[in-house]
Amino acid sequence: MTDAAELERRTAELLAALPPATTDRLDFLKARFDAGLAWVHYPEGLGGLGAPRSLQAVVDAELEAAGAPDNDPRRIGIGLGMAAPTILRYGTEEQKERFLRPLWVGEEVWCQLFSEPGAGSDLAALGTRAVREGDDWVVNGQKVWTSSAHIARWAILIARTDPDVPKHQGITYFICDMTDPGVEVRPLRQITGEAEFNEVFLTDVRIPDSRRLGEVGDGWRVAQTTLNNERVAIGGMRLPREGGMIGPVSKTWRERPELRTHDLHQRLLKLWVEAEVARLTGERLRQQLVAGQPGPEGSGMKLAFARLNQEISGLEVELLGEEGLLYDDWTMRRPELVDFTGREAGYRYLRSKGNSIEGGTSEVLLNIVAERVLGLPAEPRTDKDVAWKDLAR
Repeated sequence: MTDAAELERRTAELLAALPPATTDRLDFLKARFDAGLAWVHYPEGLGGLGAPRSLQAVVDAELEAAGAPDNDPRRIGIGLGMAAPTILRYGTEEQKERFLRPLWVGEEVWCQLFSEPGAGSDLAALGTRAVREGDDWVVNGQKVWTSSAHIARWAILIARTDPDVPKHQGITYFICDMTDPGVEVRPLRQITGEAEFNEVFLTDVRIPDSRRLGEVGDGWRVAQTTLNNERVAIGGMRLPREGGMIGPVSKTWRERPELRTHDLHQRLLKLWVEAEVARLTGERLRQQLVAGQPGPEGSGMKLAFARLNQEISGLEVELLGEEGLLYDDWTMRRPELVDFTGREAGYRYLRSKGNSIEGGTSEVLLNIVAERVLGLPAEPRTDKDVAWKDLAR
């Protein structure tokens, strides 16, 4: 088994052969992937060496110290956190070889075509149809709240392939080329003024059966891998102490004593402690991931992430008073990524409202935690055994 010493040796060889200061960024990232130092726990030939996931930190620390470029993980987060683990688990060998390398180095951006206007929180009720025609599937429907669709080359897509069975059945999982005819991306302007999200219309889009992930009709099970990884990626991201939303408000508190009040001080202390608890819990969750696939615990982390962001940003606006309602750019920008901490307090306050919706609504995640973590009885669901075509809509 590959150990820490072996990874250090391989990393040193990579740095010696391709000094970061004189090597093209993309060339370095490709070489890193080919050396098995991208995801060390992935199989050999697919960016890894079959090593324990925990040893990735050894490689990352050595490369960071040497000034090596990263793969801009925030920009390609959907690919890294959601598409890649799903392709690794359910993809064919041809799919893994085709998609994982350009995904990891950032040559190809991914988006997620899951949510729909009539099936947001109840994702299994989705109505986008995929009909088999020879070796292709013809897809028609509409998706919504699609981050990065305006810059994405590929999408992970779930569509209904059999309307005659209950809603959790009859769903199939595909890889969709966002440049294909019939794919139309339209911006959705948010309360912040920008258009980070999109709605996507699919009209007679032909997807080869070779770009199907998993078995026909087994898309819901495949999607659970994506969703579990998504919630860990959102709620369990690695942060330093005072990383994330708590950092800017703590900095303001220290630097501007004229804004302080006793009530705000008590609330800030409470939120600071909760943010630190969430950060340490995230570390513990990542340690658990070493042993296997992410489970429902990621839903709890994502719940905490959304609540803390909203409470902290609200406190920050109160602390700054009228100044807290301002930020400098209300134009309809089309950002490639969301920058929470690099913007003004007013932006953070408005943008954090979406945290309890994206990646699974807080209401749905509360049910998941109650049933799958705490073992409480499931809510009655009268539609589980009803064919999708017979559901009221």
